[in-house]
Parts: sequence; structure tokens; C-alpha cells
Amino acid sequence: MAIKRILAALSIIFCAAISAGAFTLTDGRDCRSLGGQWNYIPDPMDTGIYKYHMTLLKPHARFFADRHFFQEVNSKIEYDFDAAPTLRVPGDWNSQAEKLYYYEGGMWYRRTLDFQRVPGKRWFLYFGAINYKCVVGLNNEILGEHKGGFTPFWFEVTDVLKDGGNSLVVYVNNARGESEVPTVNYDWWNYGGITRDVLLVSVPEVFIKDYRIRFDGSSIDVEVFPDGGSAPVTVEIPELKLRKTICHSEPRSGESVSFSFTPKKSPERWSPENPRLYDIIISCGDDKISDKVGFRTIRVEGDKILLNDKPVFLKGISVHDETISPNPGRCRNEEDVRALLETAKDLGCNFLRLAHYPHSEQMVRLAEQMGFLLWEEIPCYWNVDWTSEETYANAENQLMEMIGRDRNRAATIIWSVANETPRIPERLAFLRRLIEKARAEDPTRLVSAAIEKKWAEKNHAVVEDDLISLTDIISFNQYEGWYDGLPADCDSVKWTIPAGKPVFISEFGGGARYGLHGDTKFTEEYQALLYEKNIRMLMRLPGISGFSPWILKDFRSPKRPLIGIQDEFNRKGLVDEQGRRKQAFYVLKDFYSK
Repeated sequence: MAIKRILAALSIIFCAAISAGAFTLTDGRDCRSLGGQWNYIPDPMDTGIYKYHMTLLKPHARFFADRHFFQEVNSKIEYDFDAAPTLRVPGDWNSQAEKLYYYEGGMWYRRTLDFQRVPGKRWFLYFGAINYKCVVGLNNEILGEHKGGFTPFWFEVTDVLKDGGNSLVVYVNNARGESEVPTVNYDWWNYGGITRDVLLVSVPEVFIKDYRIRFDGSSIDVEVFPDGGSAPVTVEIPELKLRKTICHSEPRSGESVSFSFTPKKSPERWSPENPRLYDIIISCGDDKISDKVGFRTIRVEGDKILLNDKPVFLKGISVHDETISPNPGRCRNEEDVRALLETAKDLGCNFLRLAHYPHSEQMVRLAEQMGFLLWEEIPCYWNVDWTSEETYANAENQLMEMIGRDRNRAATIIWSVANETPRIPERLAFLRRLIEKARAEDPTRLVSAAIEKKWAEKNHAVVEDDLISLTDIISFNQYEGWYDGLPADCDSVKWTIPAGKPVFISEFGGGARYGLHGDTKFTEEYQALLYEKNIRMLMRLPGISGFSPWILKDFRSPKRPLIGIQDEFNRKGLVDEQGRRKQAFYVLKDFYSK
């Protein structure tokens, strides 16, 4: 059954869908992780949704009900969560069970949780990410649904939780669809499941739903979004001796409380060399949160990117959200994330392109602590349905959820709306709307997209795309010496690139299998030579402000079937899936060290 039909059906059944919006989770909150072993039932025929004639089941029927099989004459129940096998949450299902390695389709998760109500408290279920479409039920009641595999969402469950045992059931479907974002064709593994943490969050009746902080080089502006009633709001940055309280009346929906500070002593600027973070404490009535924030500015001036008003060269690498492991899967915890970041740090990077979708909040926060500048991206990848308003709304929602989660992170300097998309009018109109939306939501960062070059003639590369007029930097992917020509051809390529903006190479590189030696493609020597030639070529470009070669580590992809070489891995990594370093790693490391 096509995912489009399933999703349309689910939208009819489950009318309690939500718009996730932003929800701040920082230190000081009572957050109980619901991670661990969850029972699961694969459902390739969507038996839990449809009757045998493919008519829809009534809401609360089948798998959302907290029931299991029992041997009675009149029983119509043919499933048993208690007897079902388990999967680790957070985690993808493909890397946890051999029978699920290639699985794309419906899956039911269930776990129980004990709960004891506390007067004066509200509770929320927070999901870091589920790939791709999900419907959440608690105690036989449908909470709502979410679409998008990499961004967070939440539901209030104050009136649904009950004292004692509770049953949480989540339907997940990762089947690809033509109208989805990303669409049916993409070059990474479609890891399905509850891939990031699930939290039960407790807050007072009046609480801080979200906050936003901005720094323009002199003043610090903080906007706080209370929820649930009226209470004084206090913002404090102790190390800067800043503290202010505002008493506000009952807020209307979406109303915020704004603070502006001009410190007597300017804060230290956050940078890769000095990733300085300050404590910020925000309280509203009985609710209090604390966070760590950095203060920096980012802008473009002519063909330069200015970090804290000084030109910066982005010594980058592209990264997928996949573990370094003999059996890779989605990153599940800080240990998985740290292994990637420490590899990039040893490479000499000050910048990461988090491709091709929003990575975990854990990745973003740890990268900020370690001093990495970040490019964050939504999966408008290759080609989506540019004419569909539903597809656009999906892409915009993923963009807003990504910005809403990470807009207070000093590390993030670029929002990217697309990668390698076709140069057609419909795509330009689609991406223009996303760029305008990103700028309206967050005017303090750069906006870009990874475009493609073309050949005007042999050895004459041209970068031209109407999208360039809309973005802050000219960022493009090119594969000279791999898909185009030989490494030696880099010496003679002539480039035509519009002047007046910083030039950033968002991808270059080529594949190599670790331990394979020689002078042909897929050998370490060929990849190393390709890097040497590309670096020399690219450093000759006017306005060059950095690059993020493709990619840090080999990653799984069903589009890469070459037996004995790729074996379903994209081999363009500088390290293999086990973290073993190829010769090209040291070529780039040597360049970045200089």
C-alpha cells in the first residue's frame, strides 16, 4: 500500500493532530527518559489500521487498545504486546534485528509506565524524532500524529495519564512517498523507528514554553514565552551581572515577554578557538530553567564571512547522523555523537555540515561545547514535489521545528533549505518561500542551499543558479576527479562564479575502501590524490571561504551495491564505518593544520 494512501487515511482517523511548535527542554526541568526496551510488532499490511476489505477501523480499535490475545471463543484479538520481542529506544529498527534490516513500513511500539500524579503539575510527552510518520496513543486515547523523521514534537498528557500503570503505543511508518520530504530517492539509509529519546516532562501549571536569545554585538535581547497563566518572569545571566524581572498580565496565546540588556562589560565572544558559554537562568512563577548560551555575531561582507566581525575560513567536513560501528545505525546517545565529533576535531575542523536533515539536539549542543560552527539542513534533497502545497507545508514545518529547537545555539550559523535540486521555476518558487520563512523566523543567521555547477564546455565549470540571488553565500557541490574527469584535470579547470558573495564548497570528494591500495578508483591512493588536487584547485577560487568535503565516514546506502567495494556503503568517507582512517584523512588534516 502506498504511504500516501496510508497517511491520508490516518489523517481521517486521527483528528487530534498537532502542530509541534517549539518546546524548550533545558537543565532544571524534571525530565524522565522513557528509553529502554519497547515491545514491537511489525505491521507490513497495516492490520492495526484497516479491516480486511481495506476499510478503516474505528478509532481506538486494534493495536491502540491496551489489550492482548486471549483464548476465548469470541475473541477477535490476534496480537500480544506482552509476548512481542523488544527493540531499544532510542534506536532504529534496521540495525537491531536482522529480519528488519531492509524493512520499510508500519511498526507498532508499546511500553508501560508507572505514574503518580502530583497536584499543580502538568505533563508532556516529548519525542526527539521518529522516522517518519507516527501516531501516538496513550491509555487507548489517540494523542495525535507527526510527520517528519528528524525534528522534535510533543503532546500534553496531563489529563490522559492515570495513577498506576499506563500504556503508551506508537505507530511508526518509514515507507517512502513521492510527496514526502525527503521523497522516494535519496542516498542514505532509511532508518526507521523511534530514533531519539522519549521524555516525560513535568512542569508547573504556569511554565516557560520557550525562549529566544539574540546578540547584536552590544545588546542582549531575550524573549520568553510563558504558558498557562500570569506570573512574574525573571531573566538572569549571573557572570555578566544581569538580572531583570517583568510582571505581566495574563498572556494571550503566543504572547511573549521581552527583555533587553546592555552589559557594562561585553561578554566574551563564542568562537571555535574559545567556545565560551554563559549560564542563563529564566524563571516564571514556580518554573525555572537554566541553559548555557554563547554570544557571537555572524554576517557576510562582500565575499567574506565574518565571525565576530573577523573573516573566518570554514575548515569543514560533512557528517551523517550515523554511528561509527561495524554495524552502523542512527546515533543513539552522547557516546555515539562524541565519537563523530572527536574524529572531526582531530581532522582539524572548525565547521560541520550536518547533512542532509536535522541531526539530534545532542549533536548540536555537544558540537557547540567543542567549538564547531554548524550548517543545519532540512531534507529537500534532489527532487521533491515542488508543486504540492502539502509537500511545501511539510518542508516548512520541518524547517520551523529545526529553527525552533536550535535558534539559541551560537554554534549554528547557517540554515540550509535544500541540496542538489533541479533548476526549474517550481523549485525556485518553493525554495524562495522557505528562505523567506527562515529569515522571518531568524534574521540573525545566514541562509543557503547546496546547489550544483555545470559545464559550459570542457574544463570550463560555471556556477549559475537563480537561487544564488536569494542566499547569503554561494555554496555548491562539485566532484571534479570523481564523477567528472580525473584528479589531474583539476589543474586546468577554469571557473566562472558570480562575484560579490562568499564562495563555499559544500561537497567534493570521492570513494575509497579502507585498505584497498593501487592507483585506480576506490583505492586510498586515488582518493588522497583527488583531495590534493581539489584543495589546490579550490583555493584558487576568488572569494573562497571554506569547504565541507563529502564525507567524514562511510555510511550505509542501498544505492551503493558494488560487491567487494561498496557493499551498500557510500565509500566517500575519510574514515570507514569502523573509524579506520584512510590516506585522504591525513591530506585534509595537513591542509587544515596550515
